[in-house]
Amino acid sequence: MGNTLHAPHQHIKVRNEKERFLIELFDTLWERYRGRMDYVRKYESLIAQHKATFVNDHIAFRTIACQKPTTGLFMISRVFEALGYSTANCYEFPDKHFSSIHFEHPNPQFPKLFITQLKTWELSARAQQIIHEAMATHRPPLTDEALGTLAQIETAAPAAHADLLKSLVRYFEELPWALPQKKDVLELDKESQFAAWVLVNGYDVNHFTASVNSHGVPTLDDVEKVQAAMIGAGIPMKKEIEGERGTKLRQTSTEAAVIPVQVKENGKTVAIPWTYAYFEIADRPLYKNPATGKMERFEAFLGPQATNLFDMTKLKTGN
Repeated sequence: MGNTLHAPHQHIKVRNEKERFLIELFDTLWERYRGRMDYVRKYESLIAQHKATFVNDHIAFRTIACQKPTTGLFMISRVFEALGYSTANCYEFPDKHFSSIHFEHPNPQFPKLFITQLKTWELSARAQQIIHEAMATHRPPLTDEALGTLAQIETAAPAAHADLLKSLVRYFEELPWALPQKKDVLELDKESQFAAWVLVNGYDVNHFTASVNSHGVPTLDDVEKVQAAMIGAGIPMKKEIEGERGTKLRQTSTEAAVIPVQVKENGKTVAIPWTYAYFEIADRPLYKNPATGKMERFEAFLGPQATNLFDMTKLKTGN
């Protein structure tokens, strides 16, 4: 159980070297994430106590879309498209200036991906200025050669395989631009907490997601039971559950963990507390598909629910 929890994608039955590489990437990103998330480690203990199973439903990433330099969804999506993922559905959040795409893998055991971009051109002139100053220091994007190597990972030498994994992990975990100014982060946060979050966290994972339907035990077989058990374990949770009973997707999450992030202030590097990530819970009960008449699981996302979950990274007053 411990190995499965700490490397939650190992249960996936791989069919080729590319899928094996993808599992290594996901589990490496997971290890850093859980190391920073006490809430996740408490969830793992809960799962072990109930003799349940943890399966990752989806992984979410955030990006900022600009024209100069050209950035956005593809800064993340192309990595995973080279590794076999493809677009499944698109979503618009006009009130928040977001667009999102969810990606799926041909091997249905792999988690879905939910990647969101902030449309910078819809923000105020001052917010755009802050973002453009940061983006001007953006590192070069992944090269065509690197993406080509990913797409043909089966033919890569073991040493190249290991080097590529390290470089991809750095790509997600290291800030892609120069450290932002503290005053800019605080000012930007007033207009778009999403933009401020990306400015200090870069392309790091925003959340992983437990699949309620994979727990496999009656004590944790719906989102209310999971939420109650997590609250009982001392995990601060979102107050409301998104989605009514009987609907095809129901979601909730922990609060976002707050960690020290580095910023610049008066020419020096300082640390300030900021939201990092949260841990989501997704319940996809069987429902009768009116088109087919069959009992199925809804594998997509619902915009109104996602809208409220985006807000989980708002920095609370006093942090």
